[in-house]
Amino acid sequence: MSAAEHTSPPAPPVNAAAPPVIAGLLLAAGGGRRLGGRPKALLPYRGRPLVENAVRVLREAGCGPVHVVLGASAAEVRERADLAGCVVVDNPDWAEGMGSSLRVGLASLAGTGAGAALVSLVDQPGIGPAAVARVRAAYRSPASLVAAAYDGERGHPVLFGADRWADITATATGDQGARVHLKNHADELILVECGDVAAAFDIDTPPDLARLG
Repeated sequence: MSAAEHTSPPAPPVNAAAPPVIAGLLLAAGGGRRLGGRPKALLPYRGRPLVENAVRVLREAGCGPVHVVLGASAAEVRERADLAGCVVVDNPDWAEGMGSSLRVGLASLAGTGAGAALVSLVDQPGIGPAAVARVRAAYRSPASLVAAAYDGERGHPVLFGADRWADITATATGDQGARVHLKNHADELILVECGDVAAAFDIDTPPDLARLG
């Protein structure tokens, strides 16, 4: 044998477990009705559209792939926001509420091999990578159900193991999102306190815009 053959690194063990695939699912379809019809995805934040910040947060927290659900002004969002590397899907029924976007987003993840979808909202810039990473780290199996908590109260982001997607899709209607599933499985929900690293405010009304400064 040559010296080069003697110094070759050992092959990894055959039974080495691959890390779980935790997809990021960003719901960014809202039309900003209480903001005068300004799509939330395009609100300016640190010089760029708010949707770009939300994508960055998911990626820095270790989520991938990242799927983004658009609705209001979808064509304009695609044109003005840098969503390179994301899977971008349109929700033509976005005006029906968050439930429709959740259904579209989960459907887009079918066949990706993801063990879970970590769902975040585009209008919560106070939630950064630290909080998202905590929720992601609580994944244990495709049956996992995890949510961030703020002073003990459930908030976003929320992680849904892949085994739960079918039931969520069947029950997510209107603005309820996954609330029915969360209520029906409250005893299985793991809450991860994030109030020390994030602020779970929404950008819903004109006074809230000051928080983007």
